[in-house]
Amino acid sequence: MSLILGVDTSTVVCAGVARDGVAVASGSIDDPRAHAEQLMPLVRSVLADAGVDLHDLTGITVGVGPGPFTGLRVGVVTAATLGEVLGVPVVGVCSLDVVAKQWADAGAPEEFVVALDARRKEVYWARYVAGQRVEGPSVTSAADVPDLPAAGPGAGLLGRPGAGPQTLDAGVLAASELPEVGLEPLYLRRPDAEVA
Repeated sequence: MSLILGVDTSTVVCAGVARDGVAVASGSIDDPRAHAEQLMPLVRSVLADAGVDLHDLTGITVGVGPGPFTGLRVGVVTAATLGEVLGVPVVGVCSLDVVAKQWADAGAPEEFVVALDARRKEVYWARYVAGQRVEGPSVTSAADVPDLPAAGPGAGLLGRPGAGPQTLDAGVLAASELPEVGLEPLYLRRPDAEVA
């Protein structure tokens, strides 16, 4: 039996659990500034909802962005630490791919984009054909994103109605076998604060 914890902090705080490839619990906390305080309580909550314990896990999947510097670090470091302590593998996937999977499973158009708010009047985005990422992830102004149907938390910033899911479901993250991208966070730009 596989029991996978999914964690993503690319936007809000999300956690989910999947048993043998089927999502059994999922939750999120819609506070983009409380990742460190809210992630582990949410993990404990979704594990309880699934009727399992941390020590029952056989693996962890973490969304590595793109996203803001601090938020991504919280999720990736938490997943890596739990994996080390529990002795289970940790897999990193592109957070945009999770939203794309959700939409593809629900009948997305052949070609679409997934977007997240990158702040500074920019968006993180990727383009998908038949549910597979073919371009990105990138960070650009909204005007530079291909004019296609859009999903994701940043879809509304593109100046056209978002047609797909607007949030990431960590249950889908835990249940899906998405392309691995490693555990290096996808910041896509330099941090705001740097040593001179």
